[in-house]
Amino acid sequence: MSTAHIYAKVLELADGFHRQRAFRQHLDIGAGRGELIAKFKERFQTEAAACDYTDELMKLPGQRVDIADLNTQPLPYPDASFDLVTATEVIEHLEDFRRVVREVRRVLKPGGVCILSTPNILNLNSRLRFLSFGFWNLFGPLPVKHSRLYSTGGHINPCSWFYIAHALLDAGFAEVTPHIDKVQRSAIPKLVVLWPFIKLFGARALAKERNRFKTLDTANEPLVRAMNSTPLLLGRTIIACAVKPAK
Repeated sequence: MSTAHIYAKVLELADGFHRQRAFRQHLDIGAGRGELIAKFKERFQTEAAACDYTDELMKLPGQRVDIADLNTQPLPYPDASFDLVTATEVIEHLEDFRRVVREVRRVLKPGGVCILSTPNILNLNSRLRFLSFGFWNLFGPLPVKHSRLYSTGGHINPCSWFYIAHALLDAGFAEVTPHIDKVQRSAIPKLVVLWPFIKLFGARALAKERNRFKTLDTANEPLVRAMNSTPLLLGRTIIACAVKPAK
């Protein structure tokens, strides 16, 4: 389930796209109780489709839920069906989120927009927890051989900004940009203390990747540099926007 801050940021980002090109057909993946669908209908007068692994969570009167197990099944829609696809707090639950990203592109119309969110494992609180415990924030030990126990509550797929952006670009999206829902205030003092070390060792690592390992190029270096940007060091949730090219 997403939070009010995530919904507010998603609506803000969608509003920017809506001013450029009004959208009508909206698909919400992992629709849950239908809160985001209701907000989109209220603000943009959209026609909504909801996709989830169950219809038992839906609370929005009259809203049909198309049931699909996205770990094994495609999205149950024809190609080029939607102007906008949202998936808030979904990909961390999926075994293969890259396949679902390709499905999102398939069901989007040319010029359509994808907005997805997931816990930001790059914020400093999360990085320090990983250093001390081996688990990112909002990820932890899972029950073994009881996958049904984490069907809704468990996060099985921590994914950082680079790999989210890489998956979107690899699927054929363009204009891929990172955003956050809110700053974690508790991370600000840590940033003040650690910023010189992050800058120093980050610059050394970039130089090594560029000069020794030859892994950086003009396409991926901006994605790599964003990993240590202030928003991603402080943000609680990463929200990615991408556009399916019109041609």
